[in-house]
Amino acid sequence: MPKSDFSMRDQKCRFIALLSALLISSFLFISLVSYFSAHKSIAAQVEKTTLPLTSDNIYSEIQRDLLKPIFISSMMATDTFVRDWVINGENKHEEIIHYLKEIKESHGALTSFFISEKTKTYYHPNGVLRKVKKSNKNDAWYFRVNDLAADYEVNVDADMAYKAKLTIFINHKIFDYSGGYIGVIGVGLPVDSVQTLIESYKERYGREVFFIDKEGLVKLHGASYNEPKDIRKIEGLSAIASQISSSQNSAISYKNNGKTIYLNSRFIPEFNWYLIVAQQKSEDETRIQNILITNLLVSLAASIIIIFLVSIIISGYQKRLEAMATTDKLTGTANRQIFNALFKQASTHSKRNKLPLSVIMLDIDYFKKINDEHGHPAGDQVLKEFSETIKRIIRESDSIFRWGGEEFLILLPDSNIKAAHKLADKIRLTVENMTATFSGKPITTTISAGVAGITDTDTADDLILRADKALYTAKENGRNRVESAVSSET
Repeated sequence: MPKSDFSMRDQKCRFIALLSALLISSFLFISLVSYFSAHKSIAAQVEKTTLPLTSDNIYSEIQRDLLKPIFISSMMATDTFVRDWVINGENKHEEIIHYLKEIKESHGALTSFFISEKTKTYYHPNGVLRKVKKSNKNDAWYFRVNDLAADYEVNVDADMAYKAKLTIFINHKIFDYSGGYIGVIGVGLPVDSVQTLIESYKERYGREVFFIDKEGLVKLHGASYNEPKDIRKIEGLSAIASQISSSQNSAISYKNNGKTIYLNSRFIPEFNWYLIVAQQKSEDETRIQNILITNLLVSLAASIIIIFLVSIIISGYQKRLEAMATTDKLTGTANRQIFNALFKQASTHSKRNKLPLSVIMLDIDYFKKINDEHGHPAGDQVLKEFSETIKRIIRESDSIFRWGGEEFLILLPDSNIKAAHKLADKIRLTVENMTATFSGKPITTTISAGVAGITDTDTADDLILRADKALYTAKENGRNRVESAVSSET
């Protein structure tokens, strides 16, 4: 199993453990606070305990709701397809555009995007938007992300591709396999979805919830909010509004129309805004306590459900990513992405135990003619039957890779070049006598093969290059034959 798979599982376990510890710790803290706060007066309970507690719960829920898009962006940033596409020169724009469209549609995001550091090209599900420039103020966020110490940021900004719709962006750095910075990738969520959440918070907690910027302007609120959009114009709050922006967290009270309003604020660095939770003083101590108990029970149940669901979701994504990253969808063989990891294992084993290691490069002769005469579905059928034929012939310890198009590579541990040549010829004869059937029509074909054995100084590229040259020789010499690379291997 590749080292990256172990790393992914290890990260999953660490994340689940951390999430469990945070949720359980929060639950224990809330339980202790609620027990002692029940003996205090209503005023102290609202100002010093209940309201901050609600703010914490809402903040935790906001973080939870942002977890999924952050996780999606993290997966995109480590996707081998994206990195390989960039490293290979960003040649086919339709491939990355299709990928971004699939991410957007499968995860229900408003948008998805990728910006290349090398070309400064802004790729989007709708196509190539433009080139980002330092001189364009709308692109300032991209150059800011370059200097971030963290791998990602959550940013609220206008989406220029959707008529400047206010959007919550997850901007995640992406690096190549050597750790070199190659761009920014991520997804965007509509701010409208957060507004819906705000309204649900108000209904569940019975408090007014909204966000303000550092200037005191209300940026997000529920549908029932009816106060001025500038908190400095709210009766009783104008004189003390500056206290909010002067600290990360604050708890204040003020008079509005003769009623005492308790207000708790906390700075949300992901948004660069303040979360405001406000409540009017209540005389009904019993009702407040009952609501608090209900909230605690809901928090406990939600903690258990969240841990369970997150574990299932991450496991599902992990399995799908592993399959996508290592398996060719059409033939079910391994793909080139996993070759280096398996070759490294086989090469290390070969050198440590002084055992031979060989490869066979196979290519279906005149495959284009099959597609032209019978259609691409027929060609796909031939590829499937061809790969199944090889799987039946090779050993369990051997590995077959779809190298590209109609070309396949077989990695043969503990096999010298003579044995590999014999196996390649067996495959050639079997394919020569094989008849594929598509729409009732028989299709016959032949293959050419090149064989090479590893030397003490060979890298994977060296070995494959010799096998590829041998394959080319087989084709030059008439096809339907096997050629071995000329070397000192035995």
